Amino acid sequence: MAWVVLVISGFLETAWAIALGRSAGFTRLVPSIVFVVALVLSMIGLAWALREIPIGTGYAVWVGIGAVGTAVVGMVALNEPVSVARVTCLLLVVAGVVGLKFFH
Repeated sequence: MAWVVLVISGFLETAWAIALGRSAGFTRLVPSIVFVVALVLSMIGLAWALREIPIGTGYAVWVGIGAVGTAVVGMVALNEPVSVARVTCLLLVVAGVVGLKFFH
């Protein structure tokens, strides 16, 4: 169950990162609220998962999911540049996250 909560928390990290960018420095209400709610839920989930998962593994997986998710949303929905190099680097991060899960 800790791994499921950790993965969900990683996706919530993506949500708060995107909301932070969309909040325009906290001048837009809805993205600012989404940021705060997603951030709090993400941190609660991370803290809960770390009761069973080692900190180094859990934090790296959480950050990896959030970073890859944010980059993918940026490329797919926010017109950020897509290149073979960027996609390859993201795949390497995914491989690292999967490796941490299997070798923890």
